[in-house]
Amino acid sequence: MDSEKEFLAKYDLSKYDRPSVTTDVAAFMISSEDKTCYRKNHENKLRLLLIKRAGHPFKDMWALPGGFLQKGETIEECALRETQEETNILPVSIMPVGVFSKPDRDPRGWIISNAFISVISEESVKLFGSDDASDAQWFSISFERGEDCSYHLSLSYKEIELNAVLSEEKTSFGRTNYCIIDSGGLAFDHAAIIATALTALRNEARNYDAVFDFLPEKFTLTAFQKVQETIMNISILPVNFRRMVSSYVEETDEYVRGEGHRPAKLFRRKNNT
Repeated sequence: MDSEKEFLAKYDLSKYDRPSVTTDVAAFMISSEDKTCYRKNHENKLRLLLIKRAGHPFKDMWALPGGFLQKGETIEECALRETQEETNILPVSIMPVGVFSKPDRDPRGWIISNAFISVISEESVKLFGSDDASDAQWFSISFERGEDCSYHLSLSYKEIELNAVLSEEKTSFGRTNYCIIDSGGLAFDHAAIIATALTALRNEARNYDAVFDFLPEKFTLTAFQKVQETIMNISILPVNFRRMVSSYVEETDEYVRGEGHRPAKLFRRKNNT
């Protein structure tokens, strides 16, 4: 019987086909449409970071930031590095979405993608496109189920409109997978990755955990509610919202004051540990 050292010395890894490994990051941000007029009810928008591909395949098409795993790094380190290289933004944290491994998902060959969600604060955004990207922009995003039971993913930035159509493939362990009917101008299988990522984000937001990632350490309940409504694409009566989040937040002794506003009490996330 060989020892482990002897076994490993004889082991031939080249006998097995090996895929290349990449990461793709669905980075979300909530931005305010109007921060100057206090009389206006500011509309928050959920936005997704996309890069414009500088080279083939899918040259000049929009895609999620990402790239190939390098020797000696973890898949999480790859996701963070690629996002920073292509957009000049380093996410604070990332959450796994899933593995996308259909053999024909990339025309270059057998390439498996590990997808992640990230939340980026509006204040940290200083975009530029570099490395494999010729441009990087924040796209407004909506994702709705149509009357024909298909799902419609819409992304827009100025005059650019990307409209993908997907079908639901299956749901297991709380995760929904999607099949692409029409990619809508998005590269690779990124329409399916985006749909899966947004669904996962909404699922996480149901218990408010993901909502805190979009907020500063101290916040008003109105700001908290607007973030929840923006992610979930719903409207909630303020009195109901305050009741639902009461076990997740606690009051501080601080208030926010602004021209034209009554002072609003600041809250913070409750430490339940």
